[in-house]
Amino acid sequence: MASELIQKLLSGDARSVARAISVVEQGGAAAAELMRAVFPHTGNATVVGITGAPGAGKSSLVDKLALFYKEKGEKVGIVCIDPSSPFSGGAILGDRIRMSTLGLDKNIFIRSMATRGNLGGLSRATVDAVAILDAAGYNKVIVETVGVGQDEVEIVKTADVSVVVLVPGMGDDIQAIKAGIMEIGDVFVINKADREGVLRTQKELEALLSLAHRPDMWHPPIVPTVATENKGLEDLAAAIEKYVGYTAMAYGEEIADRKASIAKWRLLELLRERLLNELLNRNGTEKNLERLAADVAAKRIDPYSAIEEILSEPRT
Repeated sequence: MASELIQKLLSGDARSVARAISVVEQGGAAAAELMRAVFPHTGNATVVGITGAPGAGKSSLVDKLALFYKEKGEKVGIVCIDPSSPFSGGAILGDRIRMSTLGLDKNIFIRSMATRGNLGGLSRATVDAVAILDAAGYNKVIVETVGVGQDEVEIVKTADVSVVVLVPGMGDDIQAIKAGIMEIGDVFVINKADREGVLRTQKELEALLSLAHRPDMWHPPIVPTVATENKGLEDLAAAIEKYVGYTAMAYGEEIADRKASIAKWRLLELLRERLLNELLNRNGTEKNLERLAADVAAKRIDPYSAIEEILSEPRT
């Protein structure tokens, strides 16, 4: 069954892609087996990370950018990172209603995924989902994040190009950039550029970027867009391609180091998940966890002592 699923996935069958992503979301041995088969077929897609503050119009931008790529004859995969429910761990928003018509196109695949409690972060399953879309022949894979600030640096771990979306008149956006997002932006977009204050936002951004030092010596472009009116999308697509071309030509140590650090991050993510699962699957650990959680809630024990107790339990 697994080999049949993998064959259909590699041939680009959308239903098989959806099933494969469900497998990696569940994790475990089946997910590991699937990803071992998929991994050699990855590395062909351009992965575009779209990040920025809530209300910046990221979703509209993703929608229109996907249509732009589709009209150029490309297959597009979209992964929307939704806030997780703290109780179920599932994506609260589910598949985006506003993208429902877009999702009917056979050359566009849309999937909503939960952050699994990592606010702004990408879960291991999300990285695997991107790899599955890559292996299935999607030329462009767009990853849209929750949009909660500094934690969005996680997008770098899986994207070839990181696009940071801002809007005019939102000083908080510039503050967020100062706090660290500036370091991860390869392309900056000022969306809703028909609003007042676009020039001021652009000048502030240019001033900040002039102070930044990037090891790869890339100067991130600033692209004004009005996504709802399809304005600036061609310029954005061109800026994305220019950065992809730039990194392809840069064979320096910085690029190799970045790839190695991304690989190390992925290994650590897998290791954390594996070790945690092994620990929780020990006899009696889950029951003990419930008891200790109740004790911590009632202040009978502190969380650190509870963890020590779990870790000191003998392996069986």
